[in-house]
Amino acid sequence: MRADRVFAYGAAAGLIGDLLLGDPRRGHPVAAFGRAAGVVERVLWRDHRGWGALHTVVCAGGAVGLAAVAARSVRTSRTASVALTAAATWAVVGGTSLGREARAIGQALDAGDIEGARERLPHLCGRDPGALDADGIARAVVESVAENTSDAVVGALVWGAVGGVPGLVGFRAVNTLDAMVGHRSPRYLRYGWASARLDDVMGWPGARLTAVLAALAGHDPRGALRAWRSDAARHPSPNAGPVEASFAGALGVRLGGTLSYGGRVEHRPVLNGGGRAVDSKDIERAVRLSRRVGWLALGVAAAGRLWKRGGTS
Repeated sequence: MRADRVFAYGAAAGLIGDLLLGDPRRGHPVAAFGRAAGVVERVLWRDHRGWGALHTVVCAGGAVGLAAVAARSVRTSRTASVALTAAATWAVVGGTSLGREARAIGQALDAGDIEGARERLPHLCGRDPGALDADGIARAVVESVAENTSDAVVGALVWGAVGGVPGLVGFRAVNTLDAMVGHRSPRYLRYGWASARLDDVMGWPGARLTAVLAALAGHDPRGALRAWRSDAARHPSPNAGPVEASFAGALGVRLGGTLSYGGRVEHRPVLNGGGRAVDSKDIERAVRLSRRVGWLALGVAAAGRLWKRGGTS
């Protein structure tokens, strides 16, 4: 079986596995990677960019190396290669868990249980829930669904199409490192710089593909493209900006504005300013759009792998 078909069949099986099973309750490979990265951090941490870069190389490079060894060990078996690709895809994508958490918050809001929604919000994003009313929570959820569609699904598939199992694993490793050390706290401002910048680079193609697919799969393609073109560049994140703006336009809602992280207030630009305010009903719409984008991304990634194979044959 050709490598492009191995990827297509394996990635499709992995996405189906995620749809049926979600993330494992115990022993998640990404959590194990995070624990290992934490051990490396305790050994290497210095308030210096160079030591942070070494941390990134050791952790992400180690994950990619192990994935490459695993892929090489099964390359003579088509069945084993598909199974490994499926397992890797299932391990690194998180679309079902993303949708599950978002829907749980939406259900709490619909039931009028704002305290319950506030308690669940940290499972999805790092906002300060105590500072948010019901509409603010709904907005935070829709923004998180948009951003994580790129980070937890589309980006992984893009790099899987480029690099097979090592590409899948490498993308998620870098994304996890960014979540762990890439934020601008006093401890990680220098040490996490390399992880944050590498995550920006690796997230770039997946974010643009997510924005395009959200426009195609949403209810207002022109509105999505218009919001992306006019508002995305004003967002502080080079990758979250296009994704959130496109989702906002596709759903016809207004995202962005003032938010709070860890007691720090940020005033972000409004995305799709002509849209209406987000309410709890939009959470389900965002989850459904995210799911459509994920399956379209699988088709694009598989086609891209086929084109790559054909172009090099």
